[in-house]
Amino acid sequence: MEAIINQLKSLALTEALPFILKAVGALVLWFVGRTIITGFRRVLNLGLQKRQLDATLIRYIESLFAGSLTILLLLAILGMMGVETTSFAALLAAAGIAIGTAWSGLLANFAAGVFLLVLRPFRVGDEISAGGATGIVQEIGLFATTIDTGDNLRISVGNNRMFGDNIVNFTHHAHRKVTVKVPLLHGVDVPTMMRALQERVAVVPGVQEQPAPGVEVVEFTPLGPVLGVGAFCKPTQAGPTQAAIAQAVAELLMASGYAVPQQTAQQLLAKAG
Repeated sequence: MEAIINQLKSLALTEALPFILKAVGALVLWFVGRTIITGFRRVLNLGLQKRQLDATLIRYIESLFAGSLTILLLLAILGMMGVETTSFAALLAAAGIAIGTAWSGLLANFAAGVFLLVLRPFRVGDEISAGGATGIVQEIGLFATTIDTGDNLRISVGNNRMFGDNIVNFTHHAHRKVTVKVPLLHGVDVPTMMRALQERVAVVPGVQEQPAPGVEVVEFTPLGPVLGVGAFCKPTQAGPTQAAIAQAVAELLMASGYAVPQQTAQQLLAKAG
């Protein structure tokens, strides 16, 4: 019995204790390494901001460097634990073709992300519609672009799908045009109505003086002409400004005794039903 205890003690001293020390050292190295990577990322962020680089490019460079340093940290931890990193690297190189085939979608997203940064069809903070999502761009990552929608949802779209789709940038220009359609009945004094609508829309909050708002006939139906009330506003205020224009048009029409065309009324009732 005493011999068995001595053997267990010897085994613990020769095998278990070194393994525990290596495990503790690996944990310490992990926490120290992550702290250093986080600090390096902050310093890199400050340095890039001082150079006044684009926020999209800064986040992309941060993600690239942080990912590379994390991989090096993991290789260092494996080496400390006694894993032969040279054979591990050789194994990764031998499996490169298989990994590339399996991860072809990720590599395509990565390449598309690079093109998005180089060509810059949009930037962080722009409101866009692409890849089946519409909202404000929060981040262009290594593999996906993050978008916050108007109903407070966060959507991550693969960069490859984003780059391969039509991209509509609502905030690229300094102003954006919004239009409200107004159907009229035959017999209405169209020129007088157009002047009244133009004067009323010009004083709506959010509507810019230049380019000036305008009213034009956009359609002609059997019931009567359809006017298009168009005005320019800041891209970030398009929704509220359009709602304010619609409210102003409704108030003007009600004050002038406007009658809703019968066909339009039936369509509205059908939608409500």
